[in-house]
Amino acid sequence: MKTFSSLANPEYETQPFTDFSRVTPRTDISKLNFNWRENDLRERDRTKHVHRLHPYLGKFIPQLVEIFLRKFAKRAVCDPFSGSGTTIVEATTLGLDAVGVDVSTFNCLLAKVKTDKYDVHALEVEAQKVLSAFDLAAEGLFADAHGNGSKQASEYLRLWYHPLSLRELLLFRKIIGGLRYEDLFKVVLCRAARSARLAPHHELDNPDEPVLGPYACRKHFRTCRPTVGAAKFVRRYLLDTLERVRAYAELRRDVHVCIKHGDARQIELPAFDTIVTSPPYVGLIDYHEQHRYAYELLGLPRNDDWEIGPAKGGASLNAKERYRAGIIEVFRNCAESLAKGGNVVVVVGDRHDLYRDMHKDCGFKLMDRFERHVNRRTGRRNSDFFESILVWRR
Repeated sequence: MKTFSSLANPEYETQPFTDFSRVTPRTDISKLNFNWRENDLRERDRTKHVHRLHPYLGKFIPQLVEIFLRKFAKRAVCDPFSGSGTTIVEATTLGLDAVGVDVSTFNCLLAKVKTDKYDVHALEVEAQKVLSAFDLAAEGLFADAHGNGSKQASEYLRLWYHPLSLRELLLFRKIIGGLRYEDLFKVVLCRAARSARLAPHHELDNPDEPVLGPYACRKHFRTCRPTVGAAKFVRRYLLDTLERVRAYAELRRDVHVCIKHGDARQIELPAFDTIVTSPPYVGLIDYHEQHRYAYELLGLPRNDDWEIGPAKGGASLNAKERYRAGIIEVFRNCAESLAKGGNVVVVVGDRHDLYRDMHKDCGFKLMDRFERHVNRRTGRRNSDFFESILVWRR
């Protein structure tokens, strides 16, 4: 396997493929170069329209999903590890029915909000009313910026937020309650809450502890101070969300979408002809904990025990065996609803070689395996690595 250094734009033997709409069922995907550099696939393209309604660790590139949906999908697609909904969003823009499953309540909320059909005008009117009410009420909070915060807030919220930030977040939560597009506003609330935490700017993904004074910021390369106030984030993200929903609404086709909250190892699924998914990587991410602020603010139930291969479980031999067994259970369950001859596309970082011959245990045939060089990432996760693209068939 060819190795590369951690460069934003390394040289490849062939030009990375970017003419995504040209892919058809007849396209020979073995001839396509999936090693996109920053110049080939910019961040704003990788996070187009609703794909960036909320930051999410472990999200795969929508253009990669698009390629395999255009190649294999006929009428309906399933993602048993739907996460933030990347596969489901792409399916709706290609005229495919879609079903997504996830163990995280917040992930399901996010995927639902991304893929909903909206009356854009009604949404804009409601959003303007929300923003006006928030601005008016928030003015009265500034005078009490150093209050003790809300007594009803959890210990976690009181620990991770400046009193003013917490009051503004709770105010927004109260204003949006019961509205037609409450779920969308909840995502705005959580996105603002992520940014408003007392977390170093360079550790927004996984902050270790709150910062209470000036600190050396490794993102801005200067001394930064703890965040005070959430209102600016609420306003900014609400307007950004409206813009992204408008763009997506022009692309979304009239298809059926089903987002199921549950364990994909045993949940009942409708019929579909294609699976495109990116399972969790063993011992890498705790999918509930990364959005703890959302669970605390919204009072969502957590199902951490349902996670397969969480970071807190490590990557010991036993952990890897449990992980492999769990993934196999998922695909066996999915196989019952997958059309005969249907294709399964699995995008995964398989550095532990856990997917070798897994298709046999799931009742599938291995059609192809590609290795993709991931050479450009954002934030502190900027080292390069390889991920595998497995193509199985029932």
